Order: sequence, then structure tokens, then C-alpha cells
Amino acid sequence: MKEKVMYDVNDMIDMLGISRSMAYSLIREAYKKQEPFKVVKIGNLYRIPKRPFDEWAENGNP
Repeated sequence: MKEKVMYDVNDMIDMLGISRSMAYSLIREAYKKQEPFKVVKIGNLYRIPKRPFDEWAENGNP
């Protein structure tokens, strides 16, 4: 199995231990600002590039 290059909302839910609604709220806000991590929208799907998200998560999030 290939290592993921991008995460989806379910990955965020599992990694951060947050609700689906909170995950989507965080993703939508990050998509607008492209911070604190980058978000890509493909059609109706949001994808989070692994490296920027991992850096954000490891360095502490506000």
C-alpha cells in the first residue's frame, strides 16, 4: 500500500479526535485562508496535503 500524500476528513477526525462537524469547520476555514495548513478542494471533496498538516499538528495548533 502506498503512503498517503493527502488526508481526507476521516483521517483528520481520527488523528485529532474531533467530531465530523468540527473537522469540516476547521477544513473550510483553512481552505479560505490557506492557513494554518493548506487545503485543496476537488469538486466537493476537501483534501489536506500531508506534509503541511503534519507540520501544523506537530508544532502545536492554536
